[in-house]
Amino acid sequence: MSPFELLEPRTLREAAGLLASADPSVRPIAGGTAVMLMMKMGVLRPARLVSLRSVERRYAEVSAADGELRIGALATLALLERSPAVKSRAPVIARALKTLANVRVRNVATVGGHLAHADPHMDLPPVLIALGASVVIVGPAGERTLPLEKLYAGYLETTLGPGELIAEARIPAQGTRRAAYLKCTTRSADDWPALGVAVVLDADGAAVREGRIVIGAATDTPARLVTAEQVLRGARVDDAVLRRAGDAAASEAAVIGDQHGSAAYKRELVRVYVARAVRAALAHG
Repeated sequence: MSPFELLEPRTLREAAGLLASADPSVRPIAGGTAVMLMMKMGVLRPARLVSLRSVERRYAEVSAADGELRIGALATLALLERSPAVKSRAPVIARALKTLANVRVRNVATVGGHLAHADPHMDLPPVLIALGASVVIVGPAGERTLPLEKLYAGYLETTLGPGELIAEARIPAQGTRRAAYLKCTTRSADDWPALGVAVVLDADGAAVREGRIVIGAATDTPARLVTAEQVLRGARVDDAVLRRAGDAAASEAAVIGDQHGSAAYKRELVRVYVARAVRAALAHG
């Protein structure tokens, strides 16, 4: 790795000020699971790293005002996995985390870094978007709140401005909604999925009132499949409905190929896994 200067601000606002210049040689680092790997590979050569490890944003709690689940950006994925608040308010998150990377990564990786890295193979963005999550963003101009699905602009690209950092994720309680996250992976050394599918359903038995379907890994950003959601809306789920939903999802998704599978292969995965994820969500009722 090339030499770099390490700065350790005490607050997110201070960190935002250090990053506000938009100098590409100045980068933030939280858990470091992505940044350090890119630095070791020579892909990233920052002259200055702004460490966030001293910032007190490590929590997962339920808001007394509105019942939202609020997660600090510096909370580790392992903290979420063990959190009673997460297990009670959004159990689909806790289930998804058990299949995310490995325990060493989860002990270090942070929620803010996981979301801001914008690698479409990440597991949590589809789950959180399906739950209707938003993020609180802190920057030199102050604070703003953004629906999580609007954070992503492209492959490894976000809509964060110069100096802006994720401060908190806010997730509506899952409540009686049924939810599941499925992914197709070879369990290879890097463990990146070829497809991830998150489904959240408001349903009475097999009758679906509303549903949200979000995929990752097969597209360059997490993507809602609105046409497939419309197939489920107001329908009683059976094999015919699931076939129509899978076909609609495969037609709608802007699938890309990579080393984990061709576009044609991933499109077929979308067709199959959307149906499987809907069944899994109904089973978790």
